[in-house]
Amino acid sequence: MHRIEFHCHSCYSPDSISTPEALISACEKRGIDRLVITDHNTITGALAAHALDPMRIIIGEEVKTQEGELLAAFVSEAVPEGLPAMEALHLLRKQDAFISISHPFDWRRGGRWNPETLIKMQPLIDAIEVFNSRCINPHYNQQAAEYAQKYGLAGTVGSDAHTLAELGRAIMILPEFNNAVGLRQAIKQVQYNTRVSGIWVRFASRYAMLYNQFTGWQFQ
Repeated sequence: MHRIEFHCHSCYSPDSISTPEALISACEKRGIDRLVITDHNTITGALAAHALDPMRIIIGEEVKTQEGELLAAFVSEAVPEGLPAMEALHLLRKQDAFISISHPFDWRRGGRWNPETLIKMQPLIDAIEVFNSRCINPHYNQQAAEYAQKYGLAGTVGSDAHTLAELGRAIMILPEFNNAVGLRQAIKQVQYNTRVSGIWVRFASRYAMLYNQFTGWQFQ
């Protein structure tokens, strides 16, 4: 069984300063076997980390659509920001990416999903995020878990780490897998280990955004 962090940001997201090297080092110290780097609307950071540790790093992306955010693993080509949700989904499906929906009911983050859109999306997604450590209101995670149970959907969990301190706060324990097909099978045996992050992480993200703007770091 492997310990998987499924939702994590590097310094290639504008609100994080965690370098690929630092993320890999933190994984080694905390016993995280696989790390999906899901930067906002880019796979550049994930590619950089994968080059350093291809056995551990899975290339992912958090894609902002016109309604909400998609969380994808095993991405080979970045999907641009701002597309209609169904169009973004089809682009990810063409890559055979594993697709979850980020914090689907936390309206403070990533927009609002139309209930009709969520229904239409179900045949094209693999899971929804049933626990996100950055959801301050526990109702948002509870609502996501109840939705997954109601419609028979698999669930992913993730820390949504924008800082090194958050990494590993929400872990999936899964059998070994090497691609999206394998992950779809492995997630049927998933176990969760989850903790909520404090409100301080929001201030950390704000600091990271201001720091990156001040230093002129260019995101690609």
